Amino acid sequence: MPTVAQSSTETDWVSRFADEVIAESDRRAPGKPVVVASGLSPSGPVHLGNLREVMTPHLVADEVRRRGYEVRHLISWDDYDRFRKVPAGVAGVDQGWAEHIGRPLTSVPAPEGSPHANWAEHFKAAMVDSLAEMGVEYDGISQTAQYTAGVYREQVLHAMRRRGDIDAILGQYRTKKAPPKKSQKPVEAAELEAAEGSGAAGEDDGTGSAGYFPYKPYCGGCDKDFTTVTAYDDDTTELAYTCSACGFSETVRLSEFNRGKLVWKVDWPMRWAYEGVIFEPSGVDHSSPGSSFQVGGEIVGRIFDGEQPIGPMYAFVGISGMAKMSSSRGGVPTPADALKIMEAPLLRWLYARRRPNQSFKIAFDQEIQRLYDEWDKLSAKVADGSALPADAAAHSRAVRTAAGELPSTPRPMPYRTLASVVDITGGHDEQTIRILSELDPANPLGSLDEVRPRLDRAENWISTQVPADARTIVRDEPDAELLSSLDDEGRESLRLLLEGLDSHWSLDGLTTLVYGVPKIMAGLEPDAKPTPELKVAQRTFFALLYRLLVTRETGPRLPTLLLAVGAGRVRKLLSV
Repeated sequence: MPTVAQSSTETDWVSRFADEVIAESDRRAPGKPVVVASGLSPSGPVHLGNLREVMTPHLVADEVRRRGYEVRHLISWDDYDRFRKVPAGVAGVDQGWAEHIGRPLTSVPAPEGSPHANWAEHFKAAMVDSLAEMGVEYDGISQTAQYTAGVYREQVLHAMRRRGDIDAILGQYRTKKAPPKKSQKPVEAAELEAAEGSGAAGEDDGTGSAGYFPYKPYCGGCDKDFTTVTAYDDDTTELAYTCSACGFSETVRLSEFNRGKLVWKVDWPMRWAYEGVIFEPSGVDHSSPGSSFQVGGEIVGRIFDGEQPIGPMYAFVGISGMAKMSSSRGGVPTPADALKIMEAPLLRWLYARRRPNQSFKIAFDQEIQRLYDEWDKLSAKVADGSALPADAAAHSRAVRTAAGELPSTPRPMPYRTLASVVDITGGHDEQTIRILSELDPANPLGSLDEVRPRLDRAENWISTQVPADARTIVRDEPDAELLSSLDDEGRESLRLLLEGLDSHWSLDGLTTLVYGVPKIMAGLEPDAKPTPELKVAQRTFFALLYRLLVTRETGPRLPTLLLAVGAGRVRKLLSV
């Protein structure tokens, strides 16, 4: 490990946090690995908002690794949380899933047809695969395994001995409410739940009719947590409880009992101390009094003799063209969904370029084409050395980790072009390679592998995100009625276009041609600057071409469309 923390000359947020984390780790645990943490509850699909819980510490951990330090990024799988409700769109109440409410997530059967052992493993699996594709290195910890193996036994017994002190800390916050924020937009309860990150935001804090107990057993009769601790003896560790769901009651010796867990507001700070966590982000709801993060900051020091991690509160992640995300709703996009339509470096970049407290959107609609254009422009600037330092740093964090480069497309043609070609050809390989080769005739493609995986992502986007009525269907026969109705100006513009096809048959050439015909018609030079009148004429000409080619007044970029249709078919459809 370096003896002196490197001070970064970069101006991005990741470097600033890395500086703080290294300094804090040297103060708290000199000579030991730097520990950062995330928490995910596999209670349903782990969505793109939850991914910020992982990407924020991942990016910081990766920067620390780049500087030569040993780092552990812990991801706590909160799979010993209770099954709180049936996520919409995943499995209906009529299928009997509601009967499992209150059981540990690892005790709930997996959805029908799943190859996985239980509910938690089913939803964890997709996230594990996505993190691997994104190059996220981490140590996964199953809280079911930790608790049922008695790993936290001493911490549980200690918390029960100090239950009066814990109750007093919690009592300071039970009646407090967050001050109103006039400028803040209303936040739905489901969003707050999703933003809480680790654990169950709505879980009770251990208060019961028999007193305060920070431990919640799962029932020996029905395996649910509708239990109430009725007595506890510190000397013998005998704990008595009853279950309101099935009526079962028993007395156990907590020093030997492993079927239960600390309540969330005690469990989280316990783990901070146990793991020595230096950095962990938290959801935006933690700004409110009584939140898990705020209360945990007091409990970790006063009860577990540890320190609260440093780390930012992170803002929500939205979806362009879709409703806001919550893991309690069906159809919520996950990292796996995003990785079907975009390459991993682009998805990493969306999280790297924005500070954690800045909200942003991930595009599943037409906006993805603009995002890819922006990404390609940045890549070009990085290549020629003209990118701003912070932008170059975000790009570097997107395309590589401390372990190496992420897979990339060898020849990254514009996403919008690939999408247009796939849209027009229906994914036909021979047609696709013909058209893509004609984009740059001097440097034709040798194989579609040169434009993969970006081509595959564009094809997935067209097939899964573009509505059928928005797909491009090229005419089979000319629109005789429209052609016969054209005036002399319209006929002449089509003649000029057809006359120039052969000499302009490339992407750049056709771009010059379709923009140039209205200039010629207006008596202007080919390099004439656009005027308001010229722009109107160009739009009118473009609309005519779209109507004659694809029956609509809009569509893929005209140069791409013309290449895709082919010169022979263009002549057939546009000849007067």
